Amino acid sequence: MSRPVIENLVWIAVALGVVGVYLSWTAGRLDRLHTRMDAARAALDAQLVRRASVVLEVATSGALDPASSLVLYEAAHAARQAEEEQREVAESELSQALRAVFADADQVEVLKAAPGGEAAAEELAAAVRRVPMARRFLNDAVRAARALRRHRKVRWFRLAGHAPFPLAFEMDDEPPVDLADRPA
Repeated sequence: MSRPVIENLVWIAVALGVVGVYLSWTAGRLDRLHTRMDAARAALDAQLVRRASVVLEVATSGALDPASSLVLYEAAHAARQAEEEQREVAESELSQALRAVFADADQVEVLKAAPGGEAAAEELAAAVRRVPMARRFLNDAVRAARALRRHRKVRWFRLAGHAPFPLAFEMDDEPPVDLADRPA
C-alpha cells in the first residue's frame, strides 16, 4: 500500500470515529430525555393520586354539604379508577368538579370552619397547586424529546430504539381560584 492510500484510510477512520461519537452522544442525550420524561410522568401520577386522595378525604369528612361532597367523591373516585386511556378526561372532570364546588369563597370558609378543616383546606390547596407544575414538567420533557426525535439523524440511525413516541398529558388542571391563592 502506498502512503496516500494509508493516509486516506486514516482520515476515513477518524471521520467515522467522530460521527460515531456524535451519534453515541445524541443517543445518550435521547436516553436521558426519556429517563427525565419517565420520572416526570411518575411525579405527575403521584400528584394526581395525592390530589384525588385529598379530595376523597374532604368529600367524606362531612365538612361540605351532601351535594358538594357527592360531586367531589364521584369525580375523585372516577379519577383514581380511570384506565390510562381515560385518565386525562377523568382528571379534567375532577378539576372541573373542584372549580364548581369551590367557585364560591364561602365554601372554602365552610371547609375551614369544620373540625380539622383548616389542615384539610391547606392540604387540598397544596395538592391542586402541584398538579399543574408536575404536568408542566412532564410536557416540557415530552416537548424536548419530541424535538430531538424529529431530527433526521435520530430517525435514520434509529437512535430512539423501540421507545414509544412521547405523548404529552393534556388535561384541564386549572385550580379553583380561592383554593389556589391560599398560602401553603
